[in-house]
Amino acid sequence: MVLTDLNIIAQEAIIKEEENFRFREILKSKSSDAIDERVFQLNESISSQIDCTKCGNCCKSLMINIDNKDTERLAPHLHLSTKEFEEKYIEKSSEGTLAVMNSIPCHFLHENKCTVYAARPEECREFPGLHRKDFTARLFATFMHYGRCPIVYNVIEALKSISTSLE
Repeated sequence: MVLTDLNIIAQEAIIKEEENFRFREILKSKSSDAIDERVFQLNESISSQIDCTKCGNCCKSLMINIDNKDTERLAPHLHLSTKEFEEKYIEKSSEGTLAVMNSIPCHFLHENKCTVYAARPEECREFPGLHRKDFTARLFATFMHYGRCPIVYNVIEALKSISTSLE
């Protein structure tokens, strides 16, 4: 059974902070390919049991990075010019090299649903990234989301329970 209560997940993240730090170290010592295989399996099984539209916590709490491809996809989707889109929704670094959505929660979240889902930013499409190779190279970022995302929380907890069987 998967846990989806965000309050409990956030509390567990605090309680298990040291345990999770130790587990990250254990994962680093394991075969990356073996970890990837297990994470892919767990992610598929667990994410199919969780309705993200009942949560939306990623959209409520994360800063979303935006690149030029995202802007080029979102602006026409919203019937805006690139300039209009950037002025309305984007914050750029003083060097102009980094761009993020200028609002947390995301402008496009309504009743826990993405109103620009078909054109959503790449970072949103990839979140929480458990389907990507080299899981052990992203442990810091993954564990940052442990107390925020029910999918990450449940995959990590399931991975802990089978970690002794990993190479």
